[in-house]
Amino acid sequence: MSKRYETPLRGDQLTALPDDEIDTTDIPPLDENFWKNAKVSPPRTKPNVSLRLTEEVLAFFKEESPKGYTSRMSAVLTAYVRAHQPKP
Repeated sequence: MSKRYETPLRGDQLTALPDDEIDTTDIPPLDENFWKNAKVSPPRTKPNVSLRLTEEVLAFFKEESPKGYTSRMSAVLTAYVRAHQPKP
């Protein structure tokens, strides 16, 4: 069953489609070789932390986009930690 859409579907459009109407022709089959080499990986979790920040710091990280500002903060802190770890 090869169905191509005139334009790419948005998430809400794809969600509204019945499963048998979704074009899956570009997904390769999962053969025995795939399952032979598959590995189960537990999900990575991050601890939830409460942190008091100045309004200036919070505004800086939210300035580019309010969405994802905590990830940007985490990236800056990760870079700081790596820069201050002893070199091997």
